[in-house]
Amino acid sequence: MQVSKNAKSLIAASTLALAATGFGGAALLPSATAAPAKDCRTYSSATVCGELSLTPAQNTCVTRSVEQGMTERRAEVECSQLP
Repeated sequence: MQVSKNAKSLIAASTLALAATGFGGAALLPSATAAPAKDCRTYSSATVCGELSLTPAQNTCVTRSVEQGMTERRAEVECSQLP
């Protein structure tokens, strides 16, 4: 059986793609020993990661913003930008 050059190229590319993804994408899954991802979020061009230490004034801002319907996570980010 004779295989054309195009077929050989396709087979080689498919083999390479399968090897790169761990035969079905298993290599793309995070391992159990991988470092935990940071809890980062961005709102209104402000990015924060992890747990925030807010001042009393910033905490008041968060409370008021949540009472007005903003999510707590967003309020924390936006209010953390206050002095």
